[in-house]
Amino acid sequence: MTEERALALLKQRDPAGLDWFVRRYTPYVSTVIWNVIGRCRTPQDAEELTADVFLVLWQSADRPLPGKVRGFLGAVARHKALDLLRARGADTLPEGDMVMLAVDGPEQALEARELSRLVKSAVESLDQPDREIILRFYYYRQSAGHIAALLNMTPAAVRKRLERGREKLKRYFDAQTIF
Repeated sequence: MTEERALALLKQRDPAGLDWFVRRYTPYVSTVIWNVIGRCRTPQDAEELTADVFLVLWQSADRPLPGKVRGFLGAVARHKALDLLRARGADTLPEGDMVMLAVDGPEQALEARELSRLVKSAVESLDQPDREIILRFYYYRQSAGHIAALLNMTPAAVRKRLERGREKLKRYFDAQTIF
């Protein structure tokens, strides 16, 4: 079966179309989810999110365009995973690579891991609440208003702390020798 045929079946509410997408894209969707939640959550959380992603596909059968379903599923998976982290108030860095870089070989992979380690170390060097604000804003994509409500601050105070946090991170990296 082709993706176009499976999408047509899905639009007709035929479960065979959904089954085709589940069989074909479950590994991809699971990988996207694990890249976001890392070891912050359980395998059961990842399985539940994967099922939720395919439920969204079923409910939104008219939205993805032929040839674009993989991208649609990836975006939904990422958003669902981020929503889970936000809902559970994650205040730690996601495990795994912090900096996602395209790598062409082992040397570049080593450099990417080292850069990821440096970013993690830099963020962890920040004091609270700056560390939590940086994590929530940049890693968990929470708005300044949302962070302010959670931390009993004003949005302006959150934005100012983001500015100061970026400056501290810049000074941290200026002091490091990077490749």
